[in-house]
Amino acid sequence: MKLDRRTVLTGAAAAFAAPMIVTEPARADAKRQSLVDSCLASATKVLSGKDFPDAVKLMSGARGVLIIPELVQGGFILGAAGGRGVLVARTKPQDWSYPVFYGMGSGSIGLQIGGKVSEIVFIIRTEKGLHAILDHKFKFGAEAGVTMVAVGIGLEGASTSAGGADIVAFSNSAGLFAGASIEGSYLDADGDWNALYYGQGATAKAIALDRKFSNPGAEPLRKFLARW
Repeated sequence: MKLDRRTVLTGAAAAFAAPMIVTEPARADAKRQSLVDSCLASATKVLSGKDFPDAVKLMSGARGVLIIPELVQGGFILGAAGGRGVLVARTKPQDWSYPVFYGMGSGSIGLQIGGKVSEIVFIIRTEKGLHAILDHKFKFGAEAGVTMVAVGIGLEGASTSAGGADIVAFSNSAGLFAGASIEGSYLDADGDWNALYYGQGATAKAIALDRKFSNPGAEPLRKFLARW
């Protein structure tokens, strides 16, 4: 049987192209999905565990939650920090948005000892605090009119000490890191990660406020937060 040359070429091209089309998005989705799953684990630990009894008290009126499952700090003379996480916003009771990917980082100069890995859950209590993070690159301690309270593991009284704070951070840290804190750190939406998880045009506001994008991989996180 004589095969048409165009048929052979088309079949060969498809054989080479198929792995590129199928495997590349799968790897990209798995990386981002892994972070969403880690954020669910961190949120479960903070909001369902015994270490942060005040966290649940603040959830009833929260406008958003930002979860950083692993913020790594380290160095001896020069210190730096970095991590990724997601922000989930709420516009009405038990209705949480799909997660927006964020990067968190900081830099410091001074005496640094050892290293530290922090697991942080930020409960965003006000509209002002939510929009400050969504509108632009956010820097803790430098945003006019936005206040934050940080609570370490095992410390109670956050619901009282928070007072009129816009954001309350619950941090679970391990290791030594002299002189380091959340103050001076920044948060910035990760456009590349959001586009890979949702598609082109997936900005922070389009995901969190306009609800134009969704991904079924984030349903477990949304369902967990829907308890509040």
